[in-house]
Amino acid sequence: MTGLSISQRLEKQRTLRDWLRWQLDQADNTIRKLEAEEKEQERRREVARAEMAWKVLPSRAAQGQPVLHRGGCHIDPRRTGLLSQEEAFVAMRQFPELEFCDICQPWGSLGIDKPPPPESRVHGDDTP
Repeated sequence: MTGLSISQRLEKQRTLRDWLRWQLDQADNTIRKLEAEEKEQERRREVARAEMAWKVLPSRAAQGQPVLHRGGCHIDPRRTGLLSQEEAFVAMRQFPELEFCDICQPWGSLGIDKPPPPESRVHGDDTP
């Protein structure tokens, strides 16, 4: 930069500063985009994990039975208390009167046939 006047050197430094500021803005934009992609990727992983799980929720009716849902059922959007397939079968054995959500239809992902409606199940009494 020798041989340049002070005003020429000053102009070059301002140009360099403006270019560096532009570069910084580009890097910041790239970082924001990558962070958003990373967050979306994590959200998708969580949704996929929930879709491969099940959950048992208490009945909404006072005298009702617990209800088995897919982990991603929108009846209860919380992703807590998720069960593995083995745990879902354990719950079905522990609660013979367990009902199945008609919205998310968890029986299909468990590989079982659609269970009969609760009112048509045999309750172990002497009715034919």
